[in-house]
Amino acid sequence: MLHLSPTPLTLWIGIATLILIGALSVISWKRSPHPRRTALLECLRFLAALGVVILLWQPEWLTTIHPNSKPKIAILWDDSKSMTTIDATLPLVLSKKSAVVSRADWVKRALTSDLWKPLEANGANDVISIPFATPSDSPPSTLNSPRSTLSGTDLESPLSDLLDKETNLRAVVLLSDGDYNLGQPPVAAAQKMRLRGVPIFPIPVGSNVRLPDLDILSVSAPTYGIVGENVQIPFTIRSSLDRQVRTIARLRDDAGHERTKDIVIPPNAETYDSILWRLEKEGSSTLELSLPVADGELVATNNSRKFTISGKPEKIHVLVIDTQPRWEYRFLRNALSRDPGVELSCLLLQPGLGAGEGKDYIKEFPSRIEELAKFDVIFIGDVGVAADQLTKEQCTLIRGLVENQASGVVFLPGSHGNQFTLLDTDLSDLMPVILDDSHKTGMAESIPSPLNLTTEGRTSLLTMLGNNEEENPEIWRRLPGFYWHAPVIKAKGGTEVLAVHGNRRGKFGPIPLLVTKAAGSGKVLFMGIDSAWRWRRGVEDLYHYRFWGQVARWMSYQRNMAAGQRVRLFFSPERPEPGATVTLNANAFDPNGAPLKEGTVAVDLTSPNGSTQRIELQKNDTAWGAFSGRFKVDLPGAWKIRAAATGAEDKPVETIILAQGAEIEKVGQPSRPEVLEEMAKVSRGRVIQPAQLADLIKEITALPAPRPLENRIPLWSHWGTVAALVTLLGTFWIGRKLNGAF
Repeated sequence: MLHLSPTPLTLWIGIATLILIGALSVISWKRSPHPRRTALLECLRFLAALGVVILLWQPEWLTTIHPNSKPKIAILWDDSKSMTTIDATLPLVLSKKSAVVSRADWVKRALTSDLWKPLEANGANDVISIPFATPSDSPPSTLNSPRSTLSGTDLESPLSDLLDKETNLRAVVLLSDGDYNLGQPPVAAAQKMRLRGVPIFPIPVGSNVRLPDLDILSVSAPTYGIVGENVQIPFTIRSSLDRQVRTIARLRDDAGHERTKDIVIPPNAETYDSILWRLEKEGSSTLELSLPVADGELVATNNSRKFTISGKPEKIHVLVIDTQPRWEYRFLRNALSRDPGVELSCLLLQPGLGAGEGKDYIKEFPSRIEELAKFDVIFIGDVGVAADQLTKEQCTLIRGLVENQASGVVFLPGSHGNQFTLLDTDLSDLMPVILDDSHKTGMAESIPSPLNLTTEGRTSLLTMLGNNEEENPEIWRRLPGFYWHAPVIKAKGGTEVLAVHGNRRGKFGPIPLLVTKAAGSGKVLFMGIDSAWRWRRGVEDLYHYRFWGQVARWMSYQRNMAAGQRVRLFFSPERPEPGATVTLNANAFDPNGAPLKEGTVAVDLTSPNGSTQRIELQKNDTAWGAFSGRFKVDLPGAWKIRAAATGAEDKPVETIILAQGAEIEKVGQPSRPEVLEEMAKVSRGRVIQPAQLADLIKEITALPAPRPLENRIPLWSHWGTVAALVTLLGTFWIGRKLNGAF
C-alpha cells in the first residue's frame, strides 16, 4: 500500500498547486482548436504535476509481513577471552551458596539452569541460544563470523545479524561483560532493535573493579642494535594493586643470559621504565621481559612479554669540523678514530693557516651532495660563517642532509663565539637553544661546575655512562666539572633537556647545556661545554669514549635501519601494533651515488599471511632523493619489505617490520556495565542485575506480541520514480511540439 507523510505546510501547498494547474489545464483545453489532442496533453501535464506534489509528500510503499511462526527470544552470550576472568559472583538463583567463578562459568550455569523454561511453557515462545566473539582458535560461532584478523569482541554485529536473520523476535537477552573492542558502537544495533520494537535485556557479568594485577602493557625495543653495545629497552607496567610493589624486572635471552633491574611500582598507576641489554652476537635474538608474580596478584599470564631484536656490526661515517685544535677537538677526534665502528673524517679549517692534514683529514668541505650524503653524523665545533670557514650554502647543505636523509648534527660551541654567525644561516632553526648575543665568548667559571642530569637525562641512552641505570647517577656526580659554558638563555620549544648547569640559574631556571631535538628525519644535539675531555681523569677513556660513541650511534640509528647499494630505508613506528599506520622513508641514489633526481622507489610488502602489495613512494620537492609513503598494518607478525629504485631492481634493500600482536582482548579487565545500560535504554529494555534473574522472566512474559514486520520502500528517493517522472515530462514536451505543428 502507498503511505504518504506530508507536513501541514506541504499538504496545503500541494493541494493549492494541483487546483491551480487543474484550472489552467481546463482553460487551455477550452481555448484549443484541437480539443482531443489538447485534452490528452493537459492530462499528461496534470499527471506530471500530481507526481511532483506526491513526491513532496514523501511517499513510501509499505509492505506488512505477518509472521507465521512462534515468537522467538534470543539469548546472546559472550564467548570472548575476557570472559575467562574470575570475578563473577553466583547468585542464589543459580547456586545454593555464593561463590566467585569465571564470567564464562557464570554464563554456562545460567544457560543450563531451569530459568528459561517458563518462557517456552505451552509453546508460547521459541528460545534460542547463540554465542558470539568466540576466539579464532575455537569453532566459529553461528552469528559472529570473524570480521577482523584480530581476536576481540564485537557487540554490534551479533545484534545486527540477528535482526537480518529473524523476522519474529520478541526480546533479546544479552549475557556479557560489556567489554567491546571491535566493530561499531553497540548503541547502533540498539537503535535498530528499537525501530523493530525488540527490547534488549542485558545481564552484566563480572566485576566493574579491576582485579589485583601487574600487567606489562608494552615493550618498545628498537629493531636493531650494534654488537658489543648497550641498547635501551623501554617498557610500561600497569598496576591495579592497592599497594606499592618492589619487584625485579628480568630480561633474558634464549641462551640464558640475563639482566635484572630493581623497580618500584606505585599502586593503581602506570610505570614507565627501561632496562639495558648488551648485544653479544649478530643476527636476531628473542628476548623475554618478565616480572615475578606479586602477593595478591590474580592474573599471571600478562607478567611477561617476548620480542625480537637484531644485532649487527656497523660502520658509522662521521665528519668533525672545527677551526682550532682545542682540547675538546683533539680528544673527540681520538675517541672517534679509535672506535672500530666509526669511519672518521676531520676538517680542521685553521683560518690563516690552511686546512689541517694527516690521517683521517680532508682538505675541504664536500663540494657535491653525493660526497656529503655519506655522512651519518656531523660535528660542528667552534666554527661559523666567515672567510676560511663555512659558507651559507654549505650550511644549507648540512640542514638538507639532516632533514631529508636522517643524519645527525652536533653543535659544540667554543670560546671564540663563531657559532653566533650560524644564526644567520639555515642552521639557525636546527639550533635547539637560544643564545645570549651579549656574551658571545661564553661564560667562564672560577671553580669547576658539574652537569646535573634532568629526569629525561637520567633515562636517556645518550647519558648512560654506567653498565646499568642504578650506578649511572653516581658516575655523573663524580665526573670532573667544567670551567666554561656557552651563553645559553633557554631551550627552544619541542626540545629535550638532558643536563643543566649544576651551579648557575638563568632567567628561565637552570641553564640547559645538553639538549636534543628532532629535525625533519634527523636529530640534533647541542653540548654547551668544552670540557668533556676532562672526564678521562682517573679512568682514561672509559666514560669519554663511551659518551661520544653513544652519541654517534644514536644519531645514525635511523639511517642504518636498512641500507642497500641504491636505497636507504627507515620507518616509523619501529614496532607497530595491528591497526597502526607505518610511515616509510627512503633515500634513493643513482649509479654514481648522487641523490636520485629522476625515477621512483617501489616497495613490495609481504604480510604475515603471504599476501603481497606494491607501494610507489612519493618524492619530495628537494634535491636529496627523499621519498615517503604509508601503509596500514592489519596483521601481527613479520612484514617483509623490499624496496628498489628505478633501474636498480636487482639491488633492492630488504628488511622486516615486526608488528607486535596486540592483545586487545585481555583477561583481568573490569566489566563495563555502562555500555550495557546504554543499549538497554536505547532499545527500551532494562538492565537485569544477576540477583534479579527471576524478574527477567516476568519482564519478558509481560511483553506484547511482536509487531508485524514492515518493509518500507521510499518512493521519493527511488530511481524508478525519477525515471517515470522524466519519461512523463518528456512525453508531454514532445506532444506539445507535435500539437503545435498540426
